[in-house]
Amino acid sequence: MNFLNGQETLSTIDWILRAIIAFFFLLAIAKLLGHRSISQLRLIDFAITLVIGNIIAHPLSDEKLGLEGSIITTLVLVVLYILGVFIVLKFPYLGKIINNPPITLIQNGEILYNGLKKARISIDILLEELREKKVEDLKKVALATLEPNGKISIFLHPEYEPITPSHLSIKVEPFGFPRTIIKDGKINFEQLKMLNKDENWVVSKLESLYQVDVKNVLLATLDNKDNLNVFLYK
Repeated sequence: MNFLNGQETLSTIDWILRAIIAFFFLLAIAKLLGHRSISQLRLIDFAITLVIGNIIAHPLSDEKLGLEGSIITTLVLVVLYILGVFIVLKFPYLGKIINNPPITLIQNGEILYNGLKKARISIDILLEELREKKVEDLKKVALATLEPNGKISIFLHPEYEPITPSHLSIKVEPFGFPRTIIKDGKINFEQLKMLNKDENWVVSKLESLYQVDVKNVLLATLDNKDNLNVFLYK
């Protein structure tokens, strides 16, 4: 375990072992911190990510720095981070100190320049966000706010909202998410059991509908109406 400590020189194997340990250690840390993407990181998340990355990176490029110290430091930071999250949940007013409140950018079809200035967002970026949300006319926007995670939430005036079955009082069936019963030529028996089906049913359906074996199926899904969708290797 000498490769964990600072050395004058490290062998190729030592460097490889350091990299492997750091890789899996960072995966474990990422799991503890949660799975929000980089674009969704709040200020404290972004800061902790930068610090941990910096702490782990140095021992991977400098043989004189031990990896053990970086691991201990990172674990302490993660514990502090998790404690901080629990404290913010317990005392919400503390969260306002760390995370910026939402900033209103558009209200009733009018751009709020002070909001843009406070958020440090240009008109071009705002218009780009509107285009991404398929909003061609700024006057249609009832409210647009910059959220603490850096994303812009946009709400249209009711008259410009897309028509849904509820507007027309049309009764629709509950949503049923298709379940994957075959993936990469292998049957998912756990999903089959949840759908009250068995392997014989799947094999029979594939044979009658598609004339193929399970091993030739890239992906197969089944919904709550027993509609089977099959995608073959091509």
